[in-house]
Amino acid sequence: MIKRYGISGGARLLFSLIYTKLFFRQARLIRLPFDIRNKRFIEIGEGFTSGYGCRIEAFPLNDENKCCIIIGKNVQINDYVHIGAVGSITIGDNVLMASKIYISDHNHGSYNDLISDHPMSLPMDRKATCKPVVIGDNVWLGESVCVLPGVTIGEGCVIGALSVVTKSIPPYSIAVGSPAKVVKEYDFEINKWIKK
Repeated sequence: MIKRYGISGGARLLFSLIYTKLFFRQARLIRLPFDIRNKRFIEIGEGFTSGYGCRIEAFPLNDENKCCIIIGKNVQINDYVHIGAVGSITIGDNVLMASKIYISDHNHGSYNDLISDHPMSLPMDRKATCKPVVIGDNVWLGESVCVLPGVTIGEGCVIGALSVVTKSIPPYSIAVGSPAKVVKEYDFEINKWIKK
């Protein structure tokens, strides 16, 4: 470990491992600093691994006893991932996320109501709105991906770096861009990725 991370890096990793085993026994490794807000509304599955500087926060709008964020088994998120929910974010098993990813199920305002969402109103005074986010099993999210409210990313998808996912992506697809668009789909009959 010292050869790979150096003395200070090894000590930091050891401290993170002790923290993980004390506070998140099912997790594999949570690297510190790690900011989790309202842990009682967050369910983290077995084998979870985080990078440095991650933030996971849940502030339920309605049902005070409901989990807002459910993370499946063997999920790995890398450095500076931010996941925030007021309603529902579900992340499947074996999901891999690169660094600097943002996932949210909410906005400050719906921007349909002319009075409460007026551009001169204070953003914090606008009524929060939310739509569930679902990320399926075996999904890979590239560097700096942004996943917005109401999106479902199907099983086996790959979302390219810097993509902004504003609409749902069907299973077994590769999507890139801002807004993200499907560029390939997997064809199980010929076992090959097909360009769209």
